[in-house]
Amino acid sequence: MNAVTPAALLEPASVSLRSSEGLGWDGFAGTLLGIRPGTYRVPAMAHHRVTVHVGAPVRTNCVCDGRRYSGIQAHGDANVIPAGLPGMWTDDADCRILRIAITDTFVRSIGEQVGAPSDITLRLQWRDARVHHLAAALGAELEAEDTSDALYAESLCTALVVRLLNSSRDVAAGAANSARTLAPRVAARVIDYIEAHLHQRLMLAELAAQAGLSVPHFNVLFRATLGVPVHRYVVQRRVERAKALLLEGRCSASQIALEVGFAHQSHMTQWMQRLLGVGPRDIARAGKAAAGSVDRLAV
Repeated sequence: MNAVTPAALLEPASVSLRSSEGLGWDGFAGTLLGIRPGTYRVPAMAHHRVTVHVGAPVRTNCVCDGRRYSGIQAHGDANVIPAGLPGMWTDDADCRILRIAITDTFVRSIGEQVGAPSDITLRLQWRDARVHHLAAALGAELEAEDTSDALYAESLCTALVVRLLNSSRDVAAGAANSARTLAPRVAARVIDYIEAHLHQRLMLAELAAQAGLSVPHFNVLFRATLGVPVHRYVVQRRVERAKALLLEGRCSASQIALEVGFAHQSHMTQWMQRLLGVGPRDIARAGKAAAGSVDRLAV
């Protein structure tokens, strides 16, 4: 999929506060923008855009594709702007927006998998709880000091596109009707693949291919089978493998982080503390203590 460069999405009236550049997101990008008061034109862009208002409400006027809106833009209000459409916006005060740009290639890939038209329709001042939740989770990734695996962001954006294509309910219903969980042999094949490639960057498409399913359908059935989303399962397995290696005491924490698939040691530390309640140093120290006890018993 084509990469999206957040810096290319800026207009003169905005300042980039956070960006997904460097996070490994593919086919989509996120930018937290600070918008100054005034009237400004957003040119037509090659990517579809979802902009979600963040923070205090402001009075706004907008014109896009012949449609007009005037009113209060509150926290969570979203605009969905299809590729190729310019617009004119006026804000009466400083505001912040989270802009998610998505390539048409990414959208069409999801549309083909769920059997839905890949047309993104214009929506102004759209309030949708699921879109707000997904956008907020992507925004949290931009602001986190240690972000999650890019697989997590891909899962969020996939769900967002499904929602935009008005097919999330159809996907969930289709998944429930055709199968409630992954077949045991299919689940085993996916798990074996994850174990064999844990040290590499894993993509939803390759995991879904192991099950012979579309990405949205695979997400539903994997969670129903394993009890956690795909990205969470992968992180848990990386943490478990890292713990075992730390207890062995043969490699440094930084080496182990890379060996089990984390981007860096601090990323591993973050997830260990979140899932285990302790960091790598505590685990390594426990491993040395246990080895010392065994040595004393052997004397």
